[in-house]
Amino acid sequence: MNKITNHMPTAELQALDAAHHMHPFTANTALGSKGARIMTQGKGVWLTDSEGNKIIDGMAGLWCVNIGYGRTELGDVAKRQMDELAYYNTFFQTSHVPAIALAAKIAELAPEGMNHVFFAGSGSEANDTNIRLVRRYWDAKGQPEKRIIIARTNGYHGSTIGGGSLGGMSGIHAHGGKIAGVVHIGEPNYWAQGGDMTPEAFGLARAQELEAMILNLGVENVAAFIGEPVQGAGGVIVPPSSYWPEIQRIVDKYGILLIADEVITGFGRTGNWFGSQSFGIKPHIMTIAKGLSSGYQPIGGSIVCDEVAAVIGSDEFNHGYTYSGHPVAAAVALENLRIMQEENIVAHVRDVAHPYLAKKWAGLMEHPMVGDAQLVGLMGSIALTPNKAARAKFSSDVGTVGYRCRERCFANNLIMRHVGDRMIISPPLVITLEEIDVLIERAWVSIDECYVGLKGDGLFK
Repeated sequence: MNKITNHMPTAELQALDAAHHMHPFTANTALGSKGARIMTQGKGVWLTDSEGNKIIDGMAGLWCVNIGYGRTELGDVAKRQMDELAYYNTFFQTSHVPAIALAAKIAELAPEGMNHVFFAGSGSEANDTNIRLVRRYWDAKGQPEKRIIIARTNGYHGSTIGGGSLGGMSGIHAHGGKIAGVVHIGEPNYWAQGGDMTPEAFGLARAQELEAMILNLGVENVAAFIGEPVQGAGGVIVPPSSYWPEIQRIVDKYGILLIADEVITGFGRTGNWFGSQSFGIKPHIMTIAKGLSSGYQPIGGSIVCDEVAAVIGSDEFNHGYTYSGHPVAAAVALENLRIMQEENIVAHVRDVAHPYLAKKWAGLMEHPMVGDAQLVGLMGSIALTPNKAARAKFSSDVGTVGYRCRERCFANNLIMRHVGDRMIISPPLVITLEEIDVLIERAWVSIDECYVGLKGDGLFK
């Protein structure tokens, strides 16, 4: 068996990558000229690239490696399951032990009344499932005209045609369009859009756009509202405290379904098992993926409340995936949840890592280019600005400064992502206090190098 660590020289790997591998959300020709950074190993919160550099992963892969890299227990479980039952489907009145056990464990961890799971291979697939779930639910209740799903601008719900349509990102819609029956209201982004309002007044105003849209469309036509407890890929947008209670009041008043997209916020990221618990949300459906297996296997799903599951279960539900509840993925996810429980990782986030990181993260506000710092559990963002008092945007195209800052982070062996001119983090949940110190130190150096470069190039304006 070839060992991955015994690899070809970096330049050869980059050439092969450029010749054959199409990357997601990437200008592949430009990347081919530049050369991808090749990751070869991971341990805890650390990655090693093909040149031997040790990189602290402030993004937990893609928001997902919650228990950190290199947990051999998950590989051991995967091998045992492959030896015992490598694959079987859950169509045609069959099931298998890993899917059964994982569904039961998720129901145990989920909020009260959320006792049913429809498995998928990813969060994107799960949100496609949700479209069909809510429309089938209203069909079965004799209200087939209730088909419209309301979502938010700058929300992210995956990049399949269905998930991408639910998301409110124009760049995704521009590449292939979106399906009918999805409309968008404003996001609760106080820093960028709150103007002279207080955060609480702004949060109420943005939530009340939902009520206005329902009345405009006609409640008889609206099936559901979907939102992330905290907008992740949109820039870790933490809503004002007034926002979710008002959303809850509105969906309860009009009797529409509420979908909480927990792909990022689920499984400990916010200091509770689910972001809905952190914000007091009572959803009918929760989208899950990422932290479910800590990224060790591709798996996602929809957690469905008892009432919706009963209605859907009253007749055949013509939907599913070849790999729904894949036995190896399910077994690995179950082991991941066992480790999280036995090692009290959610409590570590809530009681240890978050309080320490919160102080350090807020300290970045002392930098002249940082105007806002938000942190929920172990997901955070900072807004880069040329004028803190005015909450001003840079005169350059949105994302120019963020990209430059990200490049300085990467050069300093820190993975911190940019969304527009916001910098975001979402490190593995097992990060230690000493590793938080390293993350913050490298973040400060990178922001400062970006700042000096902008000043030198006349772009700090």
